[in-house]
Formats: sequence, structure tokens, C-alpha cells
Amino acid sequence: MEQISVLIADDNDTLRQEIKSEFEKDKSIKVVGEVKTGEEAMKIIREQQPRVVITDLVLSGIDGLSLMEQCQKLENKPRFLVTSALSSETFINKSMELGAFYYMIKPINVSVLKERTLLVASENYVPFETTQAQKNSGIKQLDEKISNIFITVGIPAHIKGYQFLREAIKLATQKPDIINSITKELYPSIAQRFNTSSSKVERAIRHAIEVAWNRGKIENINDIFGLKVYNSNEKPTNGEFIALVADKMLIEG
Repeated sequence: MEQISVLIADDNDTLRQEIKSEFEKDKSIKVVGEVKTGEEAMKIIREQQPRVVITDLVLSGIDGLSLMEQCQKLENKPRFLVTSALSSETFINKSMELGAFYYMIKPINVSVLKERTLLVASENYVPFETTQAQKNSGIKQLDEKISNIFITVGIPAHIKGYQFLREAIKLATQKPDIINSITKELYPSIAQRFNTSSSKVERAIRHAIEVAWNRGKIENINDIFGLKVYNSNEKPTNGEFIALVADKMLIEG
């Protein structure tokens, strides 16, 4: 079995040893070094080419941000997982811009850190997550915005299409191009999450939109988007409605 090579960079000696001890219990992980300075980390990265580098932002000498910046020039760049007590969005966003695949705010659970490390090391992992708290906060805000639109346009929460439609809009905000593959990618993704079929997802979403139109709240829809988008005789397709709401979410940030 091929091992995942991991470098630990943190100026806290106790935490480094705790992480190393936990990781060495897993035969799929090989700790190639544990260091407290950015210079030492850079040396091991060049020599050992670890798959994942776990780093704090506050290091002696070269700090974590500078370390990630220097690694941008390497042909075989490691995947960075940042652990830091700095919870400011400025540091989180800067870390992600410099290539961090994940950001965990201290204090951390080393068992969870190991799970995140294995996740980051996987071939199919896409670095869109930051901290779990920030992720949950962002999802909650997006859910609230979508729910407010549904209430305004008259889509009731108790029907199955409500959940499917909300999930479709969230997917379209994360990956706008998915709207061009609505039957091949969007519906199947939702169906897999809710353990149902693509055809049932499509029908339920269509029913939810029909309910809104039958309730005659067309003007509310036009008010939300700031222009006369539809009239009572112009019911949108599933894709049109999903794209319209998703675009509004993206514009509003």
C-alpha cells in the first residue's frame, strides 16, 4: 500500500509530537518530518516532496503564508492543510489564495486532523472548504437566503421539491457550469444525496415551481429580481428558475 507522506510544521513542540504520534498509528501515513521553523519545512519539502504539509501560519523565520508562497514555484507542490489560532477571514482567504486545501482553527482534535489530512491527500479532493465553522456559517446563510426567496414566491417547505430545488440552487452557486448539464449531472447529484432517482428529482422541482405560479405570486418574483422577469403565462423551466436564483446568490456574494 502506498503511504501518504506528511510534513508537520508547528512551533508548538507538544502539539507536533501529539500529531506525529496519532498519525503513526495509521499505516497509510508516513510522517517525513516535524519541524518548528519555515526554513526547516522548506528544506524537507524540497528533499522529500511530501504529499501533504500541515502548517501553522505562525512559524519561526519563514511564516506559513510565505512558505506556501515559496512552494507555488515548485514543480511538485505539496497540498497544504493550515492549522492556526488566527480565525480572521483575511488570513483564511489569503491561505486559500496561496493554495491551502483546508483551514482548521485551533484548538484542534488530532483525530479529526488525521481524517482531514487523508481527505486532502485524496486525488479527487477539491479545495473549497475552509474551517468547518466557516463552512457551516456560509451554508446557513445561503440556506436562509434561498428559503426567504421560496417563502416570497410561494414555494411551501413541506413539499419534496422544496428540498431538491434548494439543493439544486446551492450546487449551481458552487459550480455555475452545472446548469448546462442539468440532466446528466445536476439531477443525478441531488438524487444520490437524497437516495432517489433523477426523474423524481426533476418532477418534484417542476411541481414546486408550478405551485408558486399557481399561487399567483408572480409580482413577488419580479420584485425580488428587480425587473419584470415573468408574467402569469410565462412559467420558467426548472433550469431557468435554478439559474435565475443561483445568479442572484452569486451577485449578492
